[in-house]
Amino acid sequence: MGFEIKRFQGDVDEELICPICSGVLEDPLQAPACEHAFCRACINEWISRQPTCPVDRQAVTASQLRPVPRILRNLLSRLCTSCDNAPHGCNAVLKLDSLASHLVECEFNPKRPMPCEAGCGLVIPKDELAEHNCVRELRALITSQQGKLTDFQQELAEQRLIINEHKRELALLKEFMRAMRISNPTMRALADQMEREEVIRWANSLTRARVTRWGGMISTPDDVLQMMIKRSLSESGCPPHIIDDLMENCHERRWPPGLSSLETRQNNRRLYEKYVCKRVPGKQAVLVLQCDNTHVDEHMMVEPGLVMIFAHGIE
Repeated sequence: MGFEIKRFQGDVDEELICPICSGVLEDPLQAPACEHAFCRACINEWISRQPTCPVDRQAVTASQLRPVPRILRNLLSRLCTSCDNAPHGCNAVLKLDSLASHLVECEFNPKRPMPCEAGCGLVIPKDELAEHNCVRELRALITSQQGKLTDFQQELAEQRLIINEHKRELALLKEFMRAMRISNPTMRALADQMEREEVIRWANSLTRARVTRWGGMISTPDDVLQMMIKRSLSESGCPPHIIDDLMENCHERRWPPGLSSLETRQNNRRLYEKYVCKRVPGKQAVLVLQCDNTHVDEHMMVEPGLVMIFAHGIE
């Protein structure tokens, strides 16, 4: 709908009047052939009921409407109008193109957001401040948030059920493929590729780490430490088929030749910085995976390319 004519200063040219609402054009569009101009809301509502020009009845559709020429927009923007909040005490007279920005800051705007100064901290419309009750509003807000929280928890529980079902189906598929790989070379290659991609996805989800004290490597981790790390690996989404290999490779007897003894570790100290390490979540342990370390010399890696190092001084 257009602007009321009586709020404008002086006479308004007829070309700036909407033929539908008889108000000054607001966000105008024009018909393509006859070039009659209308308020956007007015013409869209008209065409939804009757796809013709309201003035000369030529056929027109919403997709054919186009913006009015710049000269018409300039004429509209130069019109001087009173503020929408004039009934509430605003005496400002401004250009039409400045009206929107003025309304946002107008102190007489009854819907202007205002912070409650009584202590609740809520932001409410200015015309509702007089009847605002902090306790009532906060209770309503808490009730609303509790309802949303309940809905989120229910949705989360449903998503977990779906995820668990997908994991079960995936586990069955993996077991089937492991059984098939024994007799079917093609299936064996496909299963191997899937397992490699699963390891890469998991590795990409881990945070990169830097070992600052390579001399603090624990070469013979005890059973309690290994159990804690194994649990963390499982919780981080580590593919089950490599967990046992990782736990086996955390002992120095399974470390690569470049780390196999104290002497070699001393000699290769400068090579450690080449490792791309991933941190075991929440633990003083890092993973050195082949998929992250293709640039490392072979004597610094082991088969199947999975090294786990417990160390002090990890960032």
